[in-house]
Amino acid sequence: MTEIPRKAVQRTAKLASLPLGVAGRVVGGWGKRLTGRGADEVNAEVTAKTAEQVFAVLGQLKGGAMKFGQALSVFEAAVPDELAAPYREALTKLQTAAPPMPARTTHRVLAEQLGASWTKRFESFDDEPAASASIGQVHRAVWHDGRDVAVKVQYPGADEALRADLKQLLRFSRLLQAIMPGTDVRPLLEELRDRYLEELDYRDEAANQRTFAKAFENDPRVLVPRVIASSPKVMVTEWTSGTPLSKIIREGSVEERDLAGQLLAEFHFSAPSRSGLLHADPHPGNFMLGDDDRLRVIDFGAVARLPDGLPKTLGLMTRLALDGRSADLVELLRTENFIREGMSLHGDDVLGYLAPFVEPLRTESFHFTRRWLQSQAERVGDLRSPDSQTGRSLNLPPQYLLIHRVTLGATGILCQLDAHVTAREIVARWQPGFDD
Repeated sequence: MTEIPRKAVQRTAKLASLPLGVAGRVVGGWGKRLTGRGADEVNAEVTAKTAEQVFAVLGQLKGGAMKFGQALSVFEAAVPDELAAPYREALTKLQTAAPPMPARTTHRVLAEQLGASWTKRFESFDDEPAASASIGQVHRAVWHDGRDVAVKVQYPGADEALRADLKQLLRFSRLLQAIMPGTDVRPLLEELRDRYLEELDYRDEAANQRTFAKAFENDPRVLVPRVIASSPKVMVTEWTSGTPLSKIIREGSVEERDLAGQLLAEFHFSAPSRSGLLHADPHPGNFMLGDDDRLRVIDFGAVARLPDGLPKTLGLMTRLALDGRSADLVELLRTENFIREGMSLHGDDVLGYLAPFVEPLRTESFHFTRRWLQSQAERVGDLRSPDSQTGRSLNLPPQYLLIHRVTLGATGILCQLDAHVTAREIVARWQPGFDD
C-alpha cells in the first residue's frame, strides 16, 4: 500500500464490507452449529473475527473512518463486558497503530515538505514508524543538534479521504435527526466536519501545541513536548516517552490508574483556563504517564478554542442539577438553546435525566468504573425509558459539541482506568460558574 483510498465510492465500499462481512460470518456460524459445534464457541469465533475486520478496514481507510474507530475505542467502557471483550483488543490497536506507508512514500512526503535535502536536518531518521494514527504516522529521529525528536508525516491522500468521509457523514443527518428529534443535527455535523478539517494542516496543529507547551511549561504534573519545525504535512517535535494509558488500562497498578485518572481530569478541566484551548482528541493513545509521574500529552490537531475558558453556562447547569433546582435548570437550558423552541419538557424529568451524570461530584473522591458508565449508557439508551425520551428531546448547541465530546471521552478513559478521582475539587477549581 502506497496511499490510502481517497474516493468516496472506494471508501464507502470498504465501509460497507463491515456489515456484509459480519453477516457472512453469522451464516457460517449457523453452518458450524449444524455440524455440532457449541453456540458459545461459534459466537466467540464470529465476534473475534469481526473485531479483527473492524481493525483491518478502519486501519486501512484511516481518515474519518479511523477517527470513528478511535472514538469507539474510548466508549468501549460503556458496553457490557460480554459484548465488549472481543472488540477491546482490536479497538485498542486503533488508538496507536495502523498499517504503515512504505519508506519511499514517507521520504517523498518529507522531500516535498522539508526540501530535497531534508536528510541534512537530521543526524538519523528511523524509517520504521513508531506509531500510526488516523491521518499520519510518527517516526523517531535525531535532529541535527542532537535532540531526540518525533516526526509526524501525513499520509498522501489523507485530505481527500477525510473530506470524503465527512461528506458521507453529512448525508446521515436526516437519519440522525429522526433518532434525536430534540437535536438540531446538521449544524452539529458541520461543526464536527470543520474541526476535523483543521487537522489537515500541521502548521495549525503546531501552533496549538506551542500554545499548550507554553501554558504548561515547567508544570510539575503535565508535560507537553515543544515544537521544533512544521510544514503543512510534516511536524517535528521533541520526543517524549512514558507508559501509554492503554497499557495502564490493561495491566497498571491501582496507584498508576488513580494517578493517571487524576492527572487526565485535571488536564481536561484546567487547560481552557490556562491556554484558551481544549485538547479535543481524548483517547488513551494521546496520553502517557512518565517515570516522573507527569502526564505526557501529544496530538493537538483537534482543539476547541475557548479564549475565556470553559463556558460559565456549563458550571451553572452542573450546580443546578447537583442542587436539584429543576425549574431554574429548565429556564437556563431554554435560554441557552439546550431545549429547542416548541419542545415541551418537565423540570423533574430533566433533573432525573441529568442527576446521575453529576454523581461524581457528590463525594470527595469518586470511583469511575465500567459498571457505572454501563449503567448510564443503559439508562439513556433504552428507548422505552423516560430518561431516554428526555435525552432525545434535548438539543446540543454546536458551540458545545467538542466540549461535550471531550468530557464524555475523558470520562470513558477514567472508567477504563477504574480510577479514583477528586472530581468535585477539580470542577470547583477550574469550571467557571460552578461555585457562583
